[in-house]
Amino acid sequence: MKNYMNKDQKMPLYGIGPFLILAVALLSLLGILLSYTVLSGGTVNRTGKLLFYFAAFLLISSGLLIWFFGAVHSDVDTYIKENRLKTDGIYAWTRNPMYTGWWFVLIGILLLFHNLWTLPLIPLQWALLTVVLKRTEEQWLRELFGEEYERYCKRVNRLLPCKKQTASM
Repeated sequence: MKNYMNKDQKMPLYGIGPFLILAVALLSLLGILLSYTVLSGGTVNRTGKLLFYFAAFLLISSGLLIWFFGAVHSDVDTYIKENRLKTDGIYAWTRNPMYTGWWFVLIGILLLFHNLWTLPLIPLQWALLTVVLKRTEEQWLRELFGEEYERYCKRVNRLLPCKKQTASM
């Protein structure tokens, strides 16, 4: 996938991101469409509905913030152009803040339809993101950065924004 800015740049600027997020969005759309037809029996009311709305609000707002700090506020495009590994800021909390941000927004949108039967789509989306990232961008980064990237992976989660606990000796 070539979308390089210059001939010395080793990583594509956008990677597989747009295609991967489109696939996750299509899973959400499928869940929304099914929640109005085949899965309509899973719709919750009253208190459950409020909980779904509250979770949706939290996920959408945090997803937008995570995406903003990963895409706009991090200067990651400069790191990519210069073949450097970005590991500080939001990248110290999640290796893929742009994917995480979009994923959280899409989960939040899915929750706005307050249907229990759509909840299994969330781990399915996570699995899709994980498998595709492991087979593409993570392989590219391992080839480019080697041990530095391995150490980074041991400290920081792929998608969920929290630092891993490391055993102290």
